[in-house]
Amino acid sequence: MRLVNDQGKYLGIFSIDEAFKMAHDGGLDLIEISPKEIPPVVKIMDFGKFLYDQKKKDKDAKKKKQGLKVLRISLRVGKHDLDVRKKQTLKFIEEGHKVKIEMMLRGREMAHMDLAKKIMDDFIKNLGQEVKIEQPLARQGNKFNLLISK
Repeated sequence: MRLVNDQGKYLGIFSIDEAFKMAHDGGLDLIEISPKEIPPVVKIMDFGKFLYDQKKKDKDAKKKKQGLKVLRISLRVGKHDLDVRKKQTLKFIEEGHKVKIEMMLRGREMAHMDLAKKIMDDFIKNLGQEVKIEQPLARQGNKFNLLISK
């Protein structure tokens, strides 16, 4: 077995009995890291610490997992607000998230569907070429929805 100590330093190739003896002498455990390697790689370390590190890695992986972010734009949105939303959208896309852009029309705004479509189209054009439209602009009742990603 290839043996690695708890600091990650390669110690060499040892028999199973020698590896167990070295781990027992140090008051640590012998953990198999790469069973498919020839010879297999084992590490001398505390098993509780190993489990803690694994849980921490899994938690970080879940955080980085791709998610869905929702951005809302109104019909009366200002130019500066659109710029802020553009920066947010590009940041989310760079992080690997999908972004759902919503525009909700209320009351008399329902009469200006063409203006709402134009605002949404202009917003997408301002994002640039790096944006991929996953679901085209669709109307659902009084909402316009659009899903984009990288």
